[in-house]
Amino acid sequence: MMRRRSLLAAGTALAAPLPAGAQPVAGGRPVRVVVPFPPGGAIDLLGRLIAERLGPALGQNVVVENRGGAGGILGADAVAKGPNDGTVIGVIGVSTLCAFPTLYNRLPFDPVRDLQPLTVITSGALLCVVNAETAQRNGWTDFRAMINWSKAHPEQVKMGSSGTGTTSHLCIEAVNAATGARILHVPYRGGGPAINDLLAGTIDMMFDVTPALVPHVESGKFKAMALSSQRRMDFLPTVPGMSEFHDLGLRDLDMVTWNALMTAPGTPEPVVARLVEAIRQVARQPDFVARLKPLGYDTVLSENPAALAAQIQRETPVWRAIVERSGVKLDS
Repeated sequence: MMRRRSLLAAGTALAAPLPAGAQPVAGGRPVRVVVPFPPGGAIDLLGRLIAERLGPALGQNVVVENRGGAGGILGADAVAKGPNDGTVIGVIGVSTLCAFPTLYNRLPFDPVRDLQPLTVITSGALLCVVNAETAQRNGWTDFRAMINWSKAHPEQVKMGSSGTGTTSHLCIEAVNAATGARILHVPYRGGGPAINDLLAGTIDMMFDVTPALVPHVESGKFKAMALSSQRRMDFLPTVPGMSEFHDLGLRDLDMVTWNALMTAPGTPEPVVARLVEAIRQVARQPDFVARLKPLGYDTVLSENPAALAAQIQRETPVWRAIVERSGVKLDS
């Protein structure tokens, strides 16, 4: 717990002494890891875990920069408009890369043209949790009971998300569209503030990435209801996937999210290769994998930057269908 607190509180991850063979980028100037959400959420924790290990791998200082706002758009835009010398790396989610072009009428950047792929770093399903006291009070014994209660009490179930247009928002809109539920979406400027309000009972539920939610499930504050993937997952064997709610119309809903590391367009190929090499060193560290695995994040790496570019192109139509199913359209 003390280690996690220090990670969340720290603003800078300092590099260790230069390892043998390490080659800094940009003359050794500090590298910024841009986290497109405020401190305290799962993506912030992921960014800090990467930054504190990337410093020694590169042999230079690596700092975390939180650029929250607009569901991740502001942070991604900062990366897209950043220097193309390897000193800016963004933790960018699949929704920004594959869903936002359909979700938003316009964006300040083009995810394909204005972001240089490095590699996928994690993947995982969203977890649906509810405030345990609220669940007991309303008789929400499981996900099905909560959905049926919402149908009988329109817009009285309040779901917090890390921002409008994020995967958690798209997931609940898809659930509403499929089931006929009318769960009210309450957007926040990041997952951390939403989790705090869920703990306080100000909101009732969340669909969000599992790392930030599982500790509160284990403490008994939250009740785990469902996963956004079709099937159950090993790390939460008692929590059902969407295919188990076929009677609610959710048989085909299957949302598995991933996060990628991207840099500014025009970054020279040797610099891109050096960054990817250092990220691979981080991802192979047993303690990095161990910190993420029990919380529902699998550590996943792209074969190369071109493979990530192909994945974005391949999955964009899938996320376009999810957005269209949700019926949401936004202005940035």
